[in-house]
Amino acid sequence: MKRSSTIFLQIVVVLIGIGALAVMLWEPHVEGRNAHATPFEIYFKDPFLAYAYLASIPFFVALYQAFKVLGYAGQNKVFSQAAVNALRTIKFCAIAIIGFVVVSVIFLLRGDPEDRPPGVVMRVVLTFGSIVIATAAAMFERVLQNAVDMKSENDLTV
Repeated sequence: MKRSSTIFLQIVVVLIGIGALAVMLWEPHVEGRNAHATPFEIYFKDPFLAYAYLASIPFFVALYQAFKVLGYAGQNKVFSQAAVNALRTIKFCAIAIIGFVVVSVIFLLRGDPEDRPPGVVMRVVLTFGSIVIATAAAMFERVLQNAVDMKSENDLTV
């Protein structure tokens, strides 16, 4: 892969991270019940918001690992154990996000019944996206692991 395309993709990954962080910090201030609340009330009296921030950790870890995989591709080191480990971490992060979404149903059931339909849609979209990412990462991990194994066997025979 050309170095310029990997740099472009790394910039895209960084912009996705910055955008996600900006939305996470901006959205609670404009939410209906928090429109006139103080920052203390917004961040320290809402357990769901704390849970959402906790659940975002695997997302940002996966973005960092994707950034690393793109760096390996730019250095022509994509067929390395480090790239396989990064893909494995991305897979586990996607599975963790699915777990956080499943547990968040507790907050959904305790909340306002009018909030349930959009909450269900958001959870379905997040779960579907995480399943796709976990499946793709697992597939790429398996392919790269086979390539790394073949490469190490060839290095030993030559």
